[in-house]
Amino acid sequence: MQQDPRYDDVVREVCDFLAARITAAEHSGIDRERIVIDPGFGFGKTLAHNLALLRDLDQLAALGVAVLVGLSRKSMLGKITGRGPGERQYAGVAAALIAVENGARIVRVHDVAATRDVLAVWQAVTQQR
Repeated sequence: MQQDPRYDDVVREVCDFLAARITAAEHSGIDRERIVIDPGFGFGKTLAHNLALLRDLDQLAALGVAVLVGLSRKSMLGKITGRGPGERQYAGVAAALIAVENGARIVRVHDVAATRDVLAVWQAVTQQR
């Protein structure tokens, strides 16, 4: 899965796959409000794939269900910063903020207090618009 992941268009392909899963879940009787999708950062994707998904996360959010993102301490953050897993707090908080700005409704994090504070400031500023 991690050896040589290939996509023609990672965002479109992940969106198409998740849209099909949403439809299957709904056909199985699951209410749309109870469906959460996760683009799978780090699983079968290169750094470029992960960055494209994060940048265009709004396209997944446009599918109309909650988007969950787990970027905290991911190896992609280490590739960007050169830091080990225990030193990726700031990168993880930045990634969570970008994810929320781009449509994520749920973020899985290790550094809860730091992420909560950053998102509280961001929300206070953006609510003033």
